[in-house]
Amino acid sequence: MQTALRTSLPETELASRANFAPTARVVREERQERQGHQVQSSGLPLSIRGLRKSFGDNEVLRGIDLHIPAGQFVAIVGKSGCGKSTLLRLIAGLEKIDAGSVSFGDAVVQPEDIRVMFQEPRLLPWARVLSNVEVGLGRDRSSSDAHARAEKALAEVGLTDKRDQWPSVLSGGQKQRVALARALVSHPRVLAFDEPLGALDALTRISMQRLLERVWRDQGFTAILVTHDVAEAVALADRVLVIDEGRIAHDVMVNVARPRERGSVELAGLEGSILSHLLSADDRI
Repeated sequence: MQTALRTSLPETELASRANFAPTARVVREERQERQGHQVQSSGLPLSIRGLRKSFGDNEVLRGIDLHIPAGQFVAIVGKSGCGKSTLLRLIAGLEKIDAGSVSFGDAVVQPEDIRVMFQEPRLLPWARVLSNVEVGLGRDRSSSDAHARAEKALAEVGLTDKRDQWPSVLSGGQKQRVALARALVSHPRVLAFDEPLGALDALTRISMQRLLERVWRDQGFTAILVTHDVAEAVALADRVLVIDEGRIAHDVMVNVARPRERGSVELAGLEGSILSHLLSADDRI
């Protein structure tokens, strides 16, 4: 029996839930979960079975099977058009599934449990910063503690002093911090990131990467990051998935202790290995 789920984002329709017998891959990943990082998890586990999606005659996803343990940080990389953003949107319920299923364990998923942070901050220009964060509370926005919860989320991203500012006066990095606070304010159990740092300058991007890692460690949600930046993927994630032609071509565990030293030999080696999977022979010439 399948159960429909929804996020609080408008016009979304979450994928159906379905139970399925564990494959050898699922068993292996569950073993990795038991042996994995020590972040205290409040996240949801995620299981995908036979996921397919087409747009007209273009088959973007061609049968994805995947298990993500609760609280794991997963990065998804691949060439433009490979289907990585489509996969994230299906997980978040922003696109309808053509075939297959997405399930979140046995939990009863609430609208605030799954949030998405996009490359564009998507702030309301007519609302001050604190009000923009309160939007993330959805149906709880009118609650008596809405202001306090929004202020706490702003404090988590270091923007308490910007609570009464208009979005137009904020820098790009500050706008993304507000967007992150808006996503965090409901304490999501799954947080999906669709290239959220792609438009930032290099130094601001590194600062935001560290912030994403810190809030993930503090809150323990399941994190799914779509990025073109392989260095970013290995710096942040427990695991990197390489999508190629609508399928998971490689599944790489990042067994490097945190905090990670960017530019280290270990991370550089992993980055080079993943890039070699991404680049065809013609690309490497």
